[in-house]
Amino acid sequence: MVHQPRWLSLVAIAVVGMLVLVACTPATGPTASPAASATSAPSATAAPSDAPTDAPTDAPSDAPSDAPSDAPSESPDASETPATVGLQYPTDGGVVCRDGDTPGEFNGEEYTGNIESIQAPDDLTVVFNLCSPDVAFLQKVAFTVFAINDSGWLETNVPSGAMLTDMNGTGALQLDEWRAGSEILYSRYDGYHGEPSAVASAVLRWSAESAARLTELQSGNVHGITNVGPDDFETVANDPALQLATPEGGANLNTLYLGMNHNVEPWSDPLVRQAIAVGIDKQRLVDNFYPEGSEVATHFTPCAIEFGCEGDAFPEMDTETAIDLLDQAGFNEANPLTTTIQYRNVIRGYQPLAPQIAQDLQLQLADIGIVAEIEEQESATFIENSNQGLLDGLFMLGWGADYPEVTNFLDFHFGPGATSAFGDFYPTIADPLSVGNSTADPAARAAAYAEANSAIVAEVPMVPVAHGAFGNAYVAGVDVAQASPISNEMLARMAPPEGEEIVFMQNAEPGTLYCADETDGEALRACEQSMEGLYGYATNTSEVEPVLATGCEPNEDASQWTCTLKEGVTFHDGATFEAQDVITSFALQWDAANPLHVGSTSQFEYFPGLWGGFLNASAQPAPPE
Repeated sequence: MVHQPRWLSLVAIAVVGMLVLVACTPATGPTASPAASATSAPSATAAPSDAPTDAPTDAPSDAPSDAPSDAPSESPDASETPATVGLQYPTDGGVVCRDGDTPGEFNGEEYTGNIESIQAPDDLTVVFNLCSPDVAFLQKVAFTVFAINDSGWLETNVPSGAMLTDMNGTGALQLDEWRAGSEILYSRYDGYHGEPSAVASAVLRWSAESAARLTELQSGNVHGITNVGPDDFETVANDPALQLATPEGGANLNTLYLGMNHNVEPWSDPLVRQAIAVGIDKQRLVDNFYPEGSEVATHFTPCAIEFGCEGDAFPEMDTETAIDLLDQAGFNEANPLTTTIQYRNVIRGYQPLAPQIAQDLQLQLADIGIVAEIEEQESATFIENSNQGLLDGLFMLGWGADYPEVTNFLDFHFGPGATSAFGDFYPTIADPLSVGNSTADPAARAAAYAEANSAIVAEVPMVPVAHGAFGNAYVAGVDVAQASPISNEMLARMAPPEGEEIVFMQNAEPGTLYCADETDGEALRACEQSMEGLYGYATNTSEVEPVLATGCEPNEDASQWTCTLKEGVTFHDGATFEAQDVITSFALQWDAANPLHVGSTSQFEYFPGLWGGFLNASAQPAPPE
């Protein structure tokens, strides 16, 4: 089963763009039927009419009612931009890259991104032309949010909202059903282009409590669980019916930090931020609330990642200095600083016991004269508030490696395309990052990241606290028991001691299954079971390997990457994987004016964070209230 012809004339492109624009009226929710225009109007790349009759086309009726994706955000005005792409995106070029202090430009407005164009000279070749070299290109395209969707499927399922609760990937497992509040079911995809799934079926479940997950494992209801509780490592290790899995090499590729938005008081005063940096006893938090093997954070990036700990380290605890800094800022016993400690009650490798950590921080802050109330927020709300710069207290948040490269930690949080979590970005941090990610010379990279890390210490947008050790647990005999250093355990590569089905339990239910517009690990893990990118990660490691590409090769300075696509790959609905699918999957994130730039919130936070910025950024939808 194949796509309709890919290489459309400019007239056909314009017609398709108009049809998709008409179809892009948002549905009332992920369970809504596709808009009439989306089902009745012909599409040049619509899903083949002979697709399997049981292929998922509409969102399941039992989709989570409380998911943050009840309806896709409104599509921006895109009258100038076709949804369907052909040989090149943007179709008429026009991107002017930044040149030194001269800003970049596209379509009459400033452009901060690092992608100049994406081209497809034929069905099996895609060329990424960059504004400046990117030595982390392979690690980025391996990340789950840049998985490739079928372009025809997107044109049908994005306007209807069905992409929020459905998937049509190329992976070894295909989505069968999302049973809201309970589990997600997968089955082996017999048309898979690589090593077949080790199991005929897989089940992903969830529970917020580590003790409850362990009970499910001990009772035999599941075969594996994430994030063993800090007090349960010994229990698992000493039980002959169970096995403890920890990341390869024991690397703790995560960071808990205390964030401060310098756009709001009192964090607008650098003296206050500096006081927090020296007023917290990090070692006490690690000793009391983290499992053995965890570390106090000296830098934002874990030192296990190359270049992560170049430059100045954060200062050690000094209570007297903290009190003196607050006094200089005008806060003292007669006029204490009052604030909140904002957090979400989820279990992560970087945050195993969130409420207890918040309570201890409250006591520590009191010791330096800060009165802090504890404010717990719902997880999805908290993340959205962080991304939009709406957290006005001292907030507890963390980061686990999406890919094991310093750009994943620093560029996403402190580069020019970063979220608003810490307020307006700091040029003193962002400028050296632009140097570090655009050269392959180790000495130049080390110098750039030393400058960036020293600027982070000087500016104090946040205070790194800990790199947490973590482990997963499995029943004895599971092959392969995984504890991925980047948290992408692959169910298709696990086999239970008996039977043909693997059951795995994570921390929480996904928000949606459209991971192009997701940032939380629970959603990403659910997507990873079915969706694939040009590259991926070898099982249980952080090593990148080709998946939908046979390889991506850079030019001499890594400013252009040419990816050769694997032949004979089909999506789960039978559609053929081709170059246009790659361009469409990237273009809908990259271009804020594209009619398909629609998701659960339509913020697509990872794209500007890792690639520098959107095309047509002024068309980016406002964040949800």
